[in-house]
Amino acid sequence: MTSARIAESLARVRDKIAAAARRGGCEAETVRLVAATKYVDEAMARAMFEAGCQDLGESRPQELWRKAEGLADLPVRWHLIGHLQRNKIAKTLPLVSLVHSADSRRLIEAIDAAAAELGRAMPLLLEVNISGDATKHGFRPDEVEPLLEPLASLKHVEIRGLMGMSSLEGNLDTARREFASLRQLRDRLQNVAPDRISLTELSMGMSDDYEGAIEEGATIVRIGSALFEGVD
Repeated sequence: MTSARIAESLARVRDKIAAAARRGGCEAETVRLVAATKYVDEAMARAMFEAGCQDLGESRPQELWRKAEGLADLPVRWHLIGHLQRNKIAKTLPLVSLVHSADSRRLIEAIDAAAAELGRAMPLLLEVNISGDATKHGFRPDEVEPLLEPLASLKHVEIRGLMGMSSLEGNLDTARREFASLRQLRDRLQNVAPDRISLTELSMGMSDDYEGAIEEGATIVRIGSALFEGVD
């Protein structure tokens, strides 16, 4: 029963993604759904993958390690969508396809060094604090452009785009303005970014605001409760 309800929930969310994409003037296929499994167990994460969502996201590295081990028989594309401390880089990088939360130059340089030891290039998104909330991680919008040139010299990270979260206390109109500001920042930076830096991805929007995020240009949405609530 759980598997059937998860499949229904996934289909419902995908329908909403497709409708939001149409309203935003793009195709549904251009928006990647990452199922945020922070509050569900390994069995629910497995059921979500088996329902057709191969991209799973975790906020905490330790929980990602645990779930990745439990689902090692599946070709999950794991995303780290929460804060990454430098002492957790080495154990995290071999497991993930994308780090959404590159929030300091020091962290990015440490990821570059660890990725060099692994012999791979690590795709990253630069986390931007679009709400101005002092409790949130991320670069200030005006800090991003000066970083691009030095980050382009790193050989084992690939900057793929930007990530942002809307205000906790704001409403949907506030969220949309914040998402629009991130898209505008990305669009401006694309014109000045060095050749090695690609800013095609915009990871923004969660369960409460993902439709507005898609309408404002999100290419990745990170959805948890809208997929899992009410599924036993």
